[in-house]
Amino acid sequence: MGRVGAGWEVVGVSDSALASTPGFAEWSFPAEAGAVRTARTLVRDTLLAWGLADVSDVTVLLVSELVTNSLRHATGPIGVRMYSRAGRVLQVEVSDPLPDPPRERVAEADDEGGRGLQLVALASRRWGTRRGDNGKTVWFELSLPG
Repeated sequence: MGRVGAGWEVVGVSDSALASTPGFAEWSFPAEAGAVRTARTLVRDTLLAWGLADVSDVTVLLVSELVTNSLRHATGPIGVRMYSRAGRVLQVEVSDPLPDPPRERVAEADDEGGRGLQLVALASRRWGTRRGDNGKTVWFELSLPG
C-alpha cells in the first residue's frame, strides 16, 4: 500500500508473510517533519477502509506520538505497521534504527513534552518495546469493538 505524499514516496517495506494478508499495512518514512502528518493520514485512511472508524482517533493519536518520538531521537527511517489479529485486536508497531528503548517519564504540569508514552500506556490494551537487528520497535494493542 504505497502512496505519494508530501513530495516523497511512502513505500511498503514488508517482505513478511503478513504483507499479503487482508488487514495488514506497513510503511516506511524518512526521518523528516512531514512523516508525522503522512503517518496520521495513512493510518486514518487505512482504518476507515478496514471499517475500523471506532478506533481511528485513538490509533492516529498514539501513532503520532510514537512517530514524533522517533523523529526526535533517531536519524534513520521510521516504520509503521498495523494489522488486525483475529478481528479482535489491532496491533500497531512503530520502528526506528535507534536501539535504545524509550523511557517513560513523569512530565511536570508546565512541560511541553514527555507524555507520549504515558498516553500509549493509558489508551492501549497493552504496549511494549522490542529490540531488533536494526533498531527497536514500540508496539501497542487496541481492542476492537464487537
